Amino acid sequence: MRLCLVSLLLLCAACTGQGTAHNTLPVDTLVRLTEAEARGLDPQMLSDLSSIRIASDQFEGLTRYTASGEVEAALAGDWSMSGDGLVWTFRLKPGIRFSDAAPITAQHFEKALARINDPASTSPHGALFAIIESINAPASNVVMVRLRNPFPQLPALLAHPAMAALPFHLITAKGEDWTSIRPLVTSGAYRLTDWRLNQQMTLTANPHWAGGRPKTAKLIWKSMDNPLSSMRLMIAGGADISTAYPANRQAWLKQHYPNMVHGSGYLATYYFAFNTRRRPFDNKDVRLALAMATDRPWMTEKMIAAGNEPAWGLLPPGLARKSAYRPAWADWPKEKRLSVAKQLLTKAGYSAERPLRFEIRFNSSPEHRRAAAALATMWRPLNVEATLLNSEASLHFDSLKRGDFELARSGWVADLPAPENFLLVHKSDAGAQNYSGYNNSAYDAALAAALAEPNPERRATKMQEAEIILAQDMPVLPLYFYISTALINPRITGWQDNIANIHPSYNLAIKR
Repeated sequence: MRLCLVSLLLLCAACTGQGTAHNTLPVDTLVRLTEAEARGLDPQMLSDLSSIRIASDQFEGLTRYTASGEVEAALAGDWSMSGDGLVWTFRLKPGIRFSDAAPITAQHFEKALARINDPASTSPHGALFAIIESINAPASNVVMVRLRNPFPQLPALLAHPAMAALPFHLITAKGEDWTSIRPLVTSGAYRLTDWRLNQQMTLTANPHWAGGRPKTAKLIWKSMDNPLSSMRLMIAGGADISTAYPANRQAWLKQHYPNMVHGSGYLATYYFAFNTRRRPFDNKDVRLALAMATDRPWMTEKMIAAGNEPAWGLLPPGLARKSAYRPAWADWPKEKRLSVAKQLLTKAGYSAERPLRFEIRFNSSPEHRRAAAALATMWRPLNVEATLLNSEASLHFDSLKRGDFELARSGWVADLPAPENFLLVHKSDAGAQNYSGYNNSAYDAALAAALAEPNPERRATKMQEAEIILAQDMPVLPLYFYISTALINPRITGWQDNIANIHPSYNLAIKR
C-alpha cells in the first residue's frame, strides 16, 4: 500500500506540473539521506564518504568548511604562517569545550596527530597528513604545526574531521569504547543521541559548540543505498536532502522538479582498482589492454548521460592543469584500440583457447552494477570472461583493504583541493588505502619531488609528471569524473552548490 501511495504522488506531480515535494516531515528536524550506513563514529578510523560527512557534523578542528565550500576558523580564532611557509601557529578561541563541557586545549591536536601516526591505531589517514612533521602545544591555547614542505592548503587539510578535537579524556579512560557513549561526546555542531543500525542516526545540537547553535537543532541521517528509492522518498516529501539519484532520471527531474535539482562540478574521480599484487593484474599489459578496450565516451554520453566527463587519468580538470590527462591511444578508432588490446593479451598468454577470467566486484548500487556490466560486455571481444560480484558497502571496502579482490569498484573524492590528495593514496607506503597494492619507486620519487617543490607552477608540473607515471602503469582504471548532484526539499535554506560538494548541516535551516 505504501508503494502505491508513493507511485500515486509521483504520477500526480508529473501530471499537474506541481514539481513540489509533499512534505511529511517534522517542522523542527532536518532529514538527510546518505548512500551508505556509517562505518563507525571515530573520525580518525573512517575514510568512506558517507561516514566522513556524518563525522563532520559532529567533530570540528582548528578550521572548518563553510556553506560555500571555503575554509574558515573554527576552534582556532586566528592563525599566522612563517616566512618560509613551514611553521603555522594557531591560537584557540577562549573557553572552547566538548559537548560534555570538558575543556578543549592545544594538547588535543598534538594527540590527534600522534594517534593517526601510531601504527597500533590502524588509522587510514597517515598518508593524508604526512605533510605534517609535527604538532606541538607550547601553551594550552597555542597549536604549532610544522610542515615537511610548504603547503598552502593546510587550513583545508586541518578541516578534515580526522584532525578534529577528540575527547581524549574518554579515549584514555575507556579505550575505543568512547564511541558507545550516548550522547556521543563531540566538538562540532551536533552530537549523536541515537543510532538504529541500517535505518537512521539522530543528532541533536551540541550545547557547548564553539560556533553557537546550528540553524536546525535536530538532524537525522538516513542510510539508503538505492538512488531510485532515495529519489522517490524525496519526491514523496519524506526527506530534505539526497545527494544521490539515478543519473538517467536527471532530465525527467529537471523537467518536473526544477526547484529541487542541484548540481555542479566536483573534485572526484570514478574508477575501478586492479589488484596488482597477483595474477592476472600483476601484468601491466593486461591492465593496459582492458583500459584500451573501455569505451569511456559511450559510458558518459549514453550510459550515464548526466554531463560527466570521461577520465583517462586521476586528476579532475583544472586541478593540476587546464585539461585532464589523455593518452594518445584515447583518440584511436575503436577497431585499432581493440586490435592492440588483443595483441597485448596474446603477449600475456591469453586467447580464445585460454580466455582471461576474473571477477568484477562492486558495492550495492544500480549505477555500480551498470558500470561493471558495461565493462564485462566491452571486454568480451577480447576473449575476456568477467563475472560480477555484488556486496554491501562495508563488506566491499573491507575486501579492498585486505586485497581480497581482482577488479573492484573504487574512486576518490577529494579531501581537499590539491592534486597530492588524489596521488598520495597510490604511494607504495600508503597502507590500506592503496587498494591496488601499486608499488613503483619511480612514481614514489616523482611524487616526493612534487611535494618538496615550493614554487606553485613548478609544483603543479611535477604533480602532472607523477600522475602520468601512474596513468601509464594503470593500477586503477579511471572511467569518468563525477559531478555533484543533489535533490533539495524547497523548505530548506542555506544550501550552496560548490565544487568541493561540502554542505555542513549547521548552516541549513527549515523555512517556517
